[in-house]
Amino acid sequence: MHNDLSIFYLITQASLVVQLVMLILLFASLISWTFIISKHKELKRAVRVTEEFESHFWSGGDLSRLYTQLSAQGMQAEGLEKIFIAGYKEFSRMHKISGIPSAEKVANAQRAMRIELAREMDRLDESLPFLATVGSTSPYVGLFGTVWGIMNSFRSLSMAKQATLAQVAPGIAEALVATAIGLFAAIPAVVAYNSFATRIYRLTGRYELFIDEFVVLLQRQAHS
Repeated sequence: MHNDLSIFYLITQASLVVQLVMLILLFASLISWTFIISKHKELKRAVRVTEEFESHFWSGGDLSRLYTQLSAQGMQAEGLEKIFIAGYKEFSRMHKISGIPSAEKVANAQRAMRIELAREMDRLDESLPFLATVGSTSPYVGLFGTVWGIMNSFRSLSMAKQATLAQVAPGIAEALVATAIGLFAAIPAVVAYNSFATRIYRLTGRYELFIDEFVVLLQRQAHS
């Protein structure tokens, strides 16, 4: 009987099914960490872009000039910049058409900003469903590997002439590693999901607040 109970030995000596479960969980954990790092950078940049844009917007400068500058960036415009561009572009287009009520001009601009907001939220929400799936299912996948390994251990134990704890302990230890790996994959995914969801919720609130404030400015401009 082998007395080595190191993690590496337990993994290599586990049954094929348990090893497959461990491999799936490790692969899911690797992808999760890739998404976590990428999403952290993305949200950090989104907040920075929002703060910079709000600083320029509320500095009292000419909105048409700000629109021209941001439009020149093309695909490089991000987040709140895109929302502003969509709203001001639609308002300017409607403003050039005579006979359209001011309320309709503002309403169309607001609708355009809401559409761009929905697109931005879809982009920010990318990868969150995967993190939620990993966080909710990994413990159960690991538990499946554990149950399977324990079943094999007791099956082997039933065939032994003399059953001892030393005979069954390594097999149970192998199986429990699957649960440990499942928790290793799930915990960071759950923590990251909750953190990102909160940050996106707050960012969405800032976007919606800007839309409401910008609509007020457009209403004044429409009646001027």
